[in-house]
Amino acid sequence: MIIHRAFVREVLQTCAAVTAILFSIFLVTRLVGFLSQAAQGDIPINSVFLLLTLKMLGYLDIIVPLVIYISILLVMGRWIRDNELTVISACGIGMKQFIRPIMILFVIVGTMVAAFSLYISPLAAEVFRSIQHEYRNRSDGAGIIPGVFTETRGATGVYFVETYDRATDTFQEIFVYSLGDQEDSVVLAASGYKTVDRGTNDNSSNDDFLVLKNGSKYRGRAGSPQYAVVNFETYAVRLKQRAAGAPALPAKAKPTLKLLGDRNKTAIGELHWRISKIIMLPILMLFALSFSSIAYRKNRFPGMLAALLVYFAYSNVLGLVVALIRRGLVNPHFSLWIVHLAFLCLAVYFFRRRCDNLRLIPGLPW
Repeated sequence: MIIHRAFVREVLQTCAAVTAILFSIFLVTRLVGFLSQAAQGDIPINSVFLLLTLKMLGYLDIIVPLVIYISILLVMGRWIRDNELTVISACGIGMKQFIRPIMILFVIVGTMVAAFSLYISPLAAEVFRSIQHEYRNRSDGAGIIPGVFTETRGATGVYFVETYDRATDTFQEIFVYSLGDQEDSVVLAASGYKTVDRGTNDNSSNDDFLVLKNGSKYRGRAGSPQYAVVNFETYAVRLKQRAAGAPALPAKAKPTLKLLGDRNKTAIGELHWRISKIIMLPILMLFALSFSSIAYRKNRFPGMLAALLVYFAYSNVLGLVVALIRRGLVNPHFSLWIVHLAFLCLAVYFFRRRCDNLRLIPGLPW
């Protein structure tokens, strides 16, 4: 049917516009947070945009249901405003006939949500955590950037290099400040390079060193007239490195296939939560149709407000139940599905009243 194809096309086009707006807001807010973490040395500055992309992929399975919900409301609202829905109703096409295009949308969008929820989002979360773990176990010197003062973890030292020669893999004009228990030290060198000493300990791990050439080391306490100066041709500074270890993946970063065989309550709850993101999609679509009526031609605010309240109630209750599951306070097998069943019954009730041209709630202007 032409109307069905037009409805699906306009909803998908509106989805693209709504997605662009939501992504812009998401990118700006998350980018500010990542840049702040990079400035504090918690994440590598050259991986900010990679981490931002991974974070965005991790939230797509939550954003897409909201996008399709808003898009249906906007398309139906425009049809109501332009009297298109009135003409469609006069032709004998009621709300029940919109179930078919809704199912087509569910197949298209639901497939994408399933792909993100069951595979892409957990993979993005795993890679995100792996990058963070790898950076936290890198040596202090790994984050040295030419022209930038780089503070070590724990704020016990500062590195600065003026330039970096890629051809010789060396730094030029190096400054190193170290804060000690008894005295501080400042090292100035004309050049230097990073190296790995593979025999500095008995634990088969490698220590990183910054080897400095042709410089001086100043030792003393700030405010004290006593200090010592040592000139050197070669001086090696050990770069502090955290003990490496395999990162413990949270449930949200584990592959779906691993969750299937995991009997932990948190893992079971995470599996049901991933499936819930798919199940909530047709329920939201049914709610969107229920809050679309030609009675809202003059005043669309009550319908939009009610639709948003229902969405936030639905999503917040699901989020609350997921939090309770992770704490082991509710049954992970049935709790989420009780919420879905309750909202499904409410959506069906609203939709039937809308098909009969009745108010969704008697006594209220909806």
